[in-house]
Amino acid sequence: MFPKSFFKHIVPALLAGLGLRLFFIWHFPFYSGDTAYYEELARNWLYHRVYGFYSNGQLLPSDARAPGYPAFLAGIYFLAGTGRKAVMLAQAFVDLATCVLAAGVADGLAAGTLDTSRGRVAAAALWLTALCPFTANYAAVPLTEVLATFFTTLALLIFLSPAAMQISRIASNRDLLCAVRVWFAGGFVIGLGTLVRPETPLLLAAALIALWLRYGRPANWRGLTVATLWMIVGLLLPLAPWAARNAVSLGRVQFLAPRYAETYGDVLPTGFYAWTKTWMFRFRDAYLFTWKLPSQPIDLNNLPSYAVDSAEEFSRVASLLDRYNRTHGMTHTFDLEFAELARQRAKRHPIRTYVSIPIERAAAMWFTPRITLLPYSGRLWPLAESHRSNPIDFEVTLGLALLNVLYIALGLAAAWSGRLNPGVLLIVAFIVLRTAFLTQLQTCEPRYVLVCFPALLAIGAQRFHRVRAG
Repeated sequence: MFPKSFFKHIVPALLAGLGLRLFFIWHFPFYSGDTAYYEELARNWLYHRVYGFYSNGQLLPSDARAPGYPAFLAGIYFLAGTGRKAVMLAQAFVDLATCVLAAGVADGLAAGTLDTSRGRVAAAALWLTALCPFTANYAAVPLTEVLATFFTTLALLIFLSPAAMQISRIASNRDLLCAVRVWFAGGFVIGLGTLVRPETPLLLAAALIALWLRYGRPANWRGLTVATLWMIVGLLLPLAPWAARNAVSLGRVQFLAPRYAETYGDVLPTGFYAWTKTWMFRFRDAYLFTWKLPSQPIDLNNLPSYAVDSAEEFSRVASLLDRYNRTHGMTHTFDLEFAELARQRAKRHPIRTYVSIPIERAAAMWFTPRITLLPYSGRLWPLAESHRSNPIDFEVTLGLALLNVLYIALGLAAAWSGRLNPGVLLIVAFIVLRTAFLTQLQTCEPRYVLVCFPALLAIGAQRFHRVRAG
């Protein structure tokens, strides 16, 4: 329950947050390639009762995308028609609800302090998340980020309750029953989030890591085992209908969306992906290479110098890309040759492949101006030339880059100060685990870490009570 001092902030903060989101919706609406996939699934599901895509004039069931976000779209289409503005407005209100949840997370982290301090912390988290342009911007694009962030923040709020995180204090069957309800609820919410984004169970893994690290003594093993089982039960319950549907309609049990969002039977360029993972860390290269597949031409001139180690290797890559461009597609043979290139590069430089590149990918995802949905170049270097060629572009990019650094610095400082707080341990474990996972994907998209921002800002809000009260 929020302290009374918090409630005077709710209306002004949410109105300011709504204004920011409406600004993005009206001035910077955005539609990505994935938007069309989700919209088609939602329309076919709502109007034709088939969750799938058209292929050769026939509507066929698919499991290429999990049904959570298409279900959200279908509900909006049923109530308000298929206009995208209605979707964006709905996302704006979902995102505002996430801001209130983040305030609850901040309040939970500040448990044990005076009500006045807790009220300041919760209010700070509410204002920080309501006015965060990076999360607000995604209300203006029909993608999964807003809904995934909502479920993630809600699950964090559940797991931060005393009943979930204080196993050693379970002294009676009544206490155990209360804890079981919380563990199940947290797992269930994560299951719902998994139907939106398939990597959401990483939060459950982080919760279990935090619990076992804190209570991993033999006296607590029974409670830890019960917690683990009920979280998993909660996770699987909302996924079971999806898996059953896939078993009936497609002949296979599929609990998650496929890793590459592929249709069953597609030939995947996993060798090409393995090759790009030995050098790619900038998001722009996804546009120039990964997303050109399966048939768009790839310009050799866009290949960065660090993607090859020698003149011989450059000749091999040039030959492969030339053959790909002339064939107008990625064949199994080409892909095997790229896989061999990846194997040789990893063998020559294992530290670079398995340590340096993931670290560079993580840095690129976290330290960015986040202008992907905005009509700005994101160019900062060289500073003088960039400012001279387009002052407005430069100033907006620099301002957003510095704001992003400020958010991260605030979160890091508060996390260090509160490093003994079990809730902080949970959130840090989640952020680290999710970031490590994201570095292993075929691209390095900065939007994937946005799910962590309400939690990051909830930790950062702890600095407000420390500064004011200390």
